[in-house]
Amino acid sequence: MDPKIVTHSDWQNAQVAFLEKEKAFTHQRDALAKQRQELPWTLVEKPYEFEGSNGKLSFADLFNGKSQLFLQHFMFGPDWKEGCDGCSFQADHVNAALPHLKQRDMHFVAVSRAPIAKIEAYKKRMNWQFDWVSSAESDFNFDFQVSFTEKDKEANKVFYNFREDTYQGEELPGNSVFYKDNAGKIFRTFSSYGRGCEMLITTYMVLDLLPKGRDEGGYKVHPMEWIRRHDEYESEKKTKSCH
Repeated sequence: MDPKIVTHSDWQNAQVAFLEKEKAFTHQRDALAKQRQELPWTLVEKPYEFEGSNGKLSFADLFNGKSQLFLQHFMFGPDWKEGCDGCSFQADHVNAALPHLKQRDMHFVAVSRAPIAKIEAYKKRMNWQFDWVSSAESDFNFDFQVSFTEKDKEANKVFYNFREDTYQGEELPGNSVFYKDNAGKIFRTFSSYGRGCEMLITTYMVLDLLPKGRDEGGYKVHPMEWIRRHDEYESEKKTKSCH
């Protein structure tokens, strides 16, 4: 780091000039949010079935009496021992927001292909309160392009984030939003994948305010290599202290 050191007066002038850019960005973000809300919808016609802690659920059941549903496509494959650490990173932030989200006409649910027993055990370990269901017995994950087959792997070609891409793994992250009208029809209104999921991650918003920012440039494989499940940071420290 090699910051420019100036007088308080010059520092304040620089802050004021930057504030104007921040205001412009805020207005652009508000305009983009409005455009997102005005996007066309598409009817979900397939009768998907899920499994929750108390048994089978229809897609309509996931709304829990609300008209809007925010659904996290949580990476947790059928044979995995635990859920994805990156998806867990996002879920931590949603869990903290639940008391506030419940005041609006919406419900949050996570969906994974893992068996419900594995989901329940991992949810308990993470101390999360949101609903989380299994889509193991349906095509839901494949239809929403967040789970992929051996055939996809062999072809090294998938459709993800609304475009053709190379195979990156059997599970990938995403978020989808749905609306249920008074007649019970369910519409898909919006989906986002990849870095589009960052909007929910407050940790990144805080880090972006710091001098070092996210400080992820030094990692060899992936910028999010530093992330751990929230119960693993302390255990990692203890492991390191033993050597």
